[in-house]
Order: sequence, then C-alpha cells, then structure tokens
Amino acid sequence: MDNPIKGGSEPVLVELKAGKSIWWCACGRSELQPFCDGSHKGTTDIMPLLFTPDKDEVVYLCTCKKTKTPPYCDGSHLEY
Repeated sequence: MDNPIKGGSEPVLVELKAGKSIWWCACGRSELQPFCDGSHKGTTDIMPLLFTPDKDEVVYLCTCKKTKTPPYCDGSHLEY
C-alpha cells in the first residue's frame, strides 16, 4: 500500500455547503488541493474521500495528508 505524499504545507480555507459532496484528495498528488483532480489514477492505490457536509460551514481542509480527522486539518502540518 502506498503512503500519501505531502500535497501542501498549510490547510486551505473552504466554504462547504450542506449536502454538496466533495472529493477530498487523500493521496497528495492533486494540483487542485485539497480537492481530487484524478491524479491518483494509475499512480497510487490511495483513493479520494467522498465527503458530504451536514451543514454550511467554513473550515480548514488538510493538504499535508497527515491529519487524523480527514478531510479536516488537525494541525498535523505543524509537526514537519
């Protein structure tokens, strides 16, 4: 199994809409961080995370791929 690569050094502030699904990049290869652009296809077995928020909110989404609370940032990027 592959390990994710670091997709960014800081989280991205994103406005989520209730019921509107997003694909969060879990592999770190997407050029559209923190969202999936399909870059995992043929390069890794890591699949994106389909996420559907329950409410409208503005949140930080992880780009370092070390979070323990995907897709949300938990500060793990501060460790390296």
